[in-house]
Amino acid sequence: MRHNKHHSSLGVTREHRAAMLSNMGASLIRHGRIETTLTKAKALRPFIEKVITKAKNAAAATEKKDAIHLRRMALKDIRDEAAVTILFNERAAQFAKRTGGYTRIYKLGPQRLGDAAEMALIEFVSAEDEGYKRKSKGSAKKPVRKSDGKKAKPAADVTPAAEATPEAPKV
Repeated sequence: MRHNKHHSSLGVTREHRAAMLSNMGASLIRHGRIETTLTKAKALRPFIEKVITKAKNAAAATEKKDAIHLRRMALKDIRDEAAVTILFNERAAQFAKRTGGYTRIYKLGPQRLGDAAEMALIEFVSAEDEGYKRKSKGSAKKPVRKSDGKKAKPAADVTPAAEATPEAPKV
């Protein structure tokens, strides 16, 4: 059975894909943001978020052997010891209170000139960032009935968090 086998192949072999994600993950940890193609950024997101979760679990581990095991598991994915050290010592504390969503992808406007690939910027989300608030299903306003029995459109409910969309950082 082929359960849980789907991933973006990126047009390369399995070994090349693993090496590419490892290198891109190390660069993201070092620099905080990288510019790459949209497809590679979407493939990098679940890869790096699993490594960050390992770093968070290692920081919360009660026994040293569990923390060492998680660090070795992260070194299996990110094959750069300096980047893993930065992640486990500095960045893991940044994400201690976040339950997920450690990265954000911004689509960049123009395409790459050589092959017209869509470009994107992937970066870590700061610890204080709340993100966008979702409306709960129960809070939707019901339409007000007019006197002639027709339904009126509900008033537009815009939250301040939805209005202030962050601008893409300039690289």
